[in-house]
Amino acid sequence: MRSQNLSVCSTQSTSREIMVSDNSSPQEPTATKRQRPEMKIGTHSGTFHADEALAVYMLKLLPKYKNSTVVRSRTPDILEACDIIVDVQGKYDGLKHFDHHQRDFSETFSTDFKTKLSSAGLIFKHFGKEIISDELNTSVDSADVSLLYTKLYSAFVEAIDGNDNGESAYPDNIKPAYNASGITLPSIVAGYNPSWNEPRDDVYMDTQFEKASKLMGEVFSSKLKFYAKSWLPARELVRTALVESTKYDDEGRIMVFDTTVTWKGHLFDLEEEMKIEGRTLYVLYSDGASWRVQAVPVSNESFTSRKPLPEPWRGVRDQALSDLTGIDGGIFVHASGFIGGNKTREGALEMAKKALEM
Repeated sequence: MRSQNLSVCSTQSTSREIMVSDNSSPQEPTATKRQRPEMKIGTHSGTFHADEALAVYMLKLLPKYKNSTVVRSRTPDILEACDIIVDVQGKYDGLKHFDHHQRDFSETFSTDFKTKLSSAGLIFKHFGKEIISDELNTSVDSADVSLLYTKLYSAFVEAIDGNDNGESAYPDNIKPAYNASGITLPSIVAGYNPSWNEPRDDVYMDTQFEKASKLMGEVFSSKLKFYAKSWLPARELVRTALVESTKYDDEGRIMVFDTTVTWKGHLFDLEEEMKIEGRTLYVLYSDGASWRVQAVPVSNESFTSRKPLPEPWRGVRDQALSDLTGIDGGIFVHASGFIGGNKTREGALEMAKKALEM
């Protein structure tokens, strides 16, 4: 993802503008800079939060707003002079105004989600596909962009929305075992604001907001890179393995990878999508030196397997395991039966096939 150098103007109580940084290229001709219209992103001055810090960063990932100035103010006329306004003014129209504080606001990301949007969710809802397509260098209408759009919201942005709107991820009757609030991104962003007994001058506040926006944006960009470059390719490998599973068992109960792949979460999603829930019982993969045969759990969060490896094999190792199973190259079977090992791909596959019949 592109790195950013935010330009922030403070107009908290007057029309005074303070330029913290300039994004224009030093080689750009002066005439060109004069001709280029300066876009402005408006948000509120004073104490800032994770949602508008992220919203501003996401906007500046777009070509239209890449070189824009961020105007932080509470003065309506100054804000209305901006090209887009986030987290202030009490309006949401999906075009210029992206605030969520009005009494009748109830917008969610889609009908599949219940969490009310913050300014971060609003900007992502309207511009997320464009941001993702730019990262992938592909059409905004592609299936991959749509998939990542929903995944990135549910895996990251939704939590920012819920936190800013005071919506707990847990029922009220569940008491946490410890306090994790101090290590969340919103709490870290809050720490960039001055303490009650520290100065709150405009220049300092704008500088701190710039730091907070950069922090939120770097995490967002890292998440997007992971889901685009790692999570998505792994999903396609799991899909291929599911399609090819009938090569190893007529009912498609054995899935084979020739390398280590993050498969578990994808398996449950794809089984549901392909309407084959519960079909896969064993997954084979290489750890680089030997092979593993792992029993699939009943759910992504469960330690209970759909079909554990046979009870007589559990806790047996090496030659004793080979003698017991009649399969050369035995390494081990875990005492719970959730995983076993063999020196070769052929041996691991034979273990899985024999386990199906026991």
